[in-house]
Amino acid sequence: MSILADRRTRLLVQGITGREGLFHASQMLEYGTQVVAGVTPGKGGEWVLGEKVPVFDTVESALTATGANCSVIFVPARFAADAMLEASDAGVPLLVCITEGIPVQDMMEVRAYLNRRETRLVGPNCPGLLTPGECKVGIIPGHIAMPGPVGVVSRSGTLTYEVLYALKQRGIGVSTCVGIGGDPINGTNFIDALEMFEADPHTEQVVLIGEIGGTAEERAAEFISDHLTKPAVAFIAGQTAPPGKRMGHAGAIVEGGEGTAADKIEALTAVGVPVAEHPEAIPDLLKS
Repeated sequence: MSILADRRTRLLVQGITGREGLFHASQMLEYGTQVVAGVTPGKGGEWVLGEKVPVFDTVESALTATGANCSVIFVPARFAADAMLEASDAGVPLLVCITEGIPVQDMMEVRAYLNRRETRLVGPNCPGLLTPGECKVGIIPGHIAMPGPVGVVSRSGTLTYEVLYALKQRGIGVSTCVGIGGDPINGTNFIDALEMFEADPHTEQVVLIGEIGGTAEERAAEFISDHLTKPAVAFIAGQTAPPGKRMGHAGAIVEGGEGTAADKIEALTAVGVPVAEHPEAIPDLLKS
């Protein structure tokens, strides 16, 4: 069992003829994901990846021809907002936006629009989704995780990989890993992912990977206290960061005395969530 992506996912790649889009489309296809179409305006009628994947000019035409139910976006930042809006207008229920550097104003407009539609967005500036043994949507290396009962949700791409590998090294498998991204305006958040893991009968434990900046982890702690019945553990990046230090993500900056690692750790531990001192300690916390 999994959340968001599984063997039934029929994936559309927006920006498939670009360098990043083509490379990661090949990786997703090799992993076993059903990559059924790509979209690049002006490239309609072409085929890529050994003529396994057709390219269309528009998302609407790709959906009509292939029945895709998920889109992953590798479109440059200045065009990414339009790509998300186009996919939503065409009726794609799940969007995963890998693109980084999208202007905050653009994302405010996209988020306001998607809130009025039945479209779920993961990202932007995220590594995407991985359901080990079934499907990957994005850039998470498939070989670093194995199937199992632990759900993972993370703001940090690099730490996601480190934690997945640490779990695999200890024989701990993952139901689904959701990289939500660290931008200040994004789609799916911690609480959304926790709700889905709570409802998934095959997810038995949850790992939350946060970082300094904002109050998303504090809000997640409140949700865990009130609604999550499954054991959870966490790691917060930036525990030694000086005040005002940005941790790579646009949303990972401490402002106005809020968003420190200490604040987040205190909120999580107060509701019974153990917080690891370093990512490699997460498997021990799960086993205990």
